[in-house]
Amino acid sequence: MDLISKTQRVGTVPDNTEFLGEVTTRVGMVMATIRSRIAARSLSPGAKLPSVRGLAASLKVSTSTVVDAYERLVAEGAILSRPGSGFYVASQVAPFSPADVGPKLDRAVDPFWVSRQSLEAGEETLKPGCGWLPPSWLPEESIRKALRGLSRSNGSVLTDYGSPLGLAGLRQLIARRLSEHAVEVSPDQIMLTDSGTQAIDLICRLLLEPGDTVLVDDPCYFNFHALLRAHRVKIVGVAYGPAGPDVEAFSAVLGEHRPKLYITNSGIHNPTGAILSPVVAHRVLKLAEQFDLTIVEDDIFADFELVAAPRLSAFDGLDRVIQIGSFSKALSASMRCGFIATRREWLDGLTDLKIATSFAGASLNAELVRAVLSDGGYRKHLETLRGRLARAMADVTAGLKAIGIEPLLQPQAGMFLWCRLPGDADAAEIARFALEKGVVLAPGNVFSLSQTAGSAMRFNVSQMSDRRVFEVLAEALKA
Repeated sequence: MDLISKTQRVGTVPDNTEFLGEVTTRVGMVMATIRSRIAARSLSPGAKLPSVRGLAASLKVSTSTVVDAYERLVAEGAILSRPGSGFYVASQVAPFSPADVGPKLDRAVDPFWVSRQSLEAGEETLKPGCGWLPPSWLPEESIRKALRGLSRSNGSVLTDYGSPLGLAGLRQLIARRLSEHAVEVSPDQIMLTDSGTQAIDLICRLLLEPGDTVLVDDPCYFNFHALLRAHRVKIVGVAYGPAGPDVEAFSAVLGEHRPKLYITNSGIHNPTGAILSPVVAHRVLKLAEQFDLTIVEDDIFADFELVAAPRLSAFDGLDRVIQIGSFSKALSASMRCGFIATRREWLDGLTDLKIATSFAGASLNAELVRAVLSDGGYRKHLETLRGRLARAMADVTAGLKAIGIEPLLQPQAGMFLWCRLPGDADAAEIARFALEKGVVLAPGNVFSLSQTAGSAMRFNVSQMSDRRVFEVLAEALKA
């Protein structure tokens, strides 16, 4: 069957119909036919396609329809355009196989393991090990409203580069929000980034050289380990308890290793859910001054707090503490936007690094974030969210206790429960078993530099409404 006769079997539909984001009209018909012939190898790599006029006449469609179809196929890489010669089938990559991108059950349970499993999992996979809220918990209608408003903006907002420092209106809003946590900062001390992770990356590029030493909590957010390894620095840990780092151990580590940087959460700690006490905060800052230590305070869970916890940046006045944050947890992970609040003399260097690595940043995202945060519905969303998290925390705690899993700390707020498994069970083995059942877990040693959390597990209470999570955990513990 030739290209034309096979095309005629496809049929046509009204020109203005769309389905799953692709036009299913005459343009879609042409595209589908060419794709099917390429997949069936009737059109081999390098083969020349019919001319625009020839194909249009054969299919009884306009030349503009064929041009549109060809341009779309070029954009997706199926065919190539050679000016003055025509269109040709592109060299094809190996056929896609879902098995090739599925979870690799024999992969080492390392700092990348939980992220890979959570990000690559399908919708049917349960993810109590991930670090974000379910989509239904986020302010989707407020985001849609902001998108509609942004679509009516002038061309420069939609198409132009933004300032390297970021949208001034959003920086002013962030400064006001920080003041609610007693962090007094001017908008000109704030730089927007594409995420909290990029914020830390830029700070590491500014302040560290390969071989320098960085201090982290033990346990701490596992991506700190991954990012710092990418910067080829030495990582040392200090035990973290219900009130913050062990101060005596903190002092000893500073004296022995002389780290340049300490990265921590002080609002709601990840993974433990602990809150820094004022006494520990003051002692940590005194030691930082004594040993010339710079502190990066990651404050991305601030919006989950019922009562504001002490902030190192508030006590320090952003002298040797840098505060970072983002909006991925309580607003949207798709609207990639974070920030750095720091002393003025470091901003020029950070801005140069931002230009060198990402040029100007995602100004559309900043506009969207500003629009949502400025809307009166966002505060109502946070009130609802905090109540929902509190209820989920109580329900999940009871459910875990029923199968013998006990929290090591009962958090005052947030979405994480840091727990010990019964009988010193191997959390990594439990995680591998659960993955086979379609459940992604976060075993303790991915958070622990010293690898002393082998029987611990971090649970995201917002992702545990499905009772299958508890059934799989119970089955895994028995096994």
